[in-house]
Amino acid sequence: MVGVKLFATDLDGTLLRSDRTVSPRTAAALRAAGHAGIEVVWATARARHSVHEFAAACGFRGIALCANGAVVIDLADGTPMIRSTVGLDPAAGAAAVDAVRRAVPGTVFAAVGPTTFVAESGYAALCVFSDHHREPESMVLADERFPTLTEDVVKIVARHPEMASVDLYRAAADAGLDLAVTHSGAPYVEMAARGVSKAAALAALCRERGIDAVDVAAAGDARNDLEMLAWAGTAVVPKNAIAEVRAVADRLVPANDDDGVAVYLEELTRAEST
Repeated sequence: MVGVKLFATDLDGTLLRSDRTVSPRTAAALRAAGHAGIEVVWATARARHSVHEFAAACGFRGIALCANGAVVIDLADGTPMIRSTVGLDPAAGAAAVDAVRRAVPGTVFAAVGPTTFVAESGYAALCVFSDHHREPESMVLADERFPTLTEDVVKIVARHPEMASVDLYRAAADAGLDLAVTHSGAPYVEMAARGVSKAAALAALCRERGIDAVDVAAAGDARNDLEMLAWAGTAVVPKNAIAEVRAVADRLVPANDDDGVAVYLEELTRAEST
C-alpha cells in the first residue's frame, strides 16, 4: 500500500453510498489523501453534470473520467472544464443500434454527448418508472434512427422495457458490434468507441503524470471497472461488488454504505505519513 501516487475511484456502488451521497467521512478521507500528496481521480460512467454536482457537494477539485473514460473533465476551479472527449463514428453507432434492435426487438436508445442527452421517446418514457441517473425532463427527444448532435456522441445507452439490463448487456456484447460495450449495474447498457474504457483514460492520464501502473490504486464494484482494476497496481473492491469484481480484488474493503473507500484511504494516508 505504501507508495501509491494516484488513487482512482468509481462513484456509484463504490465512493457513493446507496443514497447517492459522499459521506462526511469519505469527503474527509479524500481531502486527507490530497494533503498527503496522493492524487485522487474519479472514474465513472456518469455524465459531466452529475459529477459536478457530487464534486460541489463534497469539495472535490480533481480530474474526473466521465462516461467510462470518453470524457475527461477538470474540476480544479469548481467548474467542470472538459479536457478531452472520444467520440464514436456515427456510422458505427447507427450500425450498432440496428444490430441490437435485431438481436433484441423493443430495445430503445439515447445518444449522449459531453453536455447533451438525446433520447428516443420510448427511452425517456421508461425512465419515468425506474431508477436513472438523468431525469426524463432533462432529455431532448428525437425519433431519428441515430440522432446527429452538435457535439461528439461519446456513448449510446440502450434499455429494454422487459429485459434486465445485465441480460441486454450480454446480448449486445454478443452482437459483434464495432463498439466497446459495458455495463455499470445501471438499468441500461452503454456503448462507446472501440478502445474507450476507464482503464484507457486512466492510463493516458498517468502517462501525462509520469506515474506507473504499479503506483496506482483503483476502486470499483461493477463490470465497467474490471479493466481499470486489472490495470492498476492495487485493485480495491468494496464487499458489495459483483462476484466477478470481488474475484480480482487485491484488497477487499467494507461496502460502500460502510465507507469502504474511506477505510482504505485512511489506512493509506497513515502509511504515507510514517
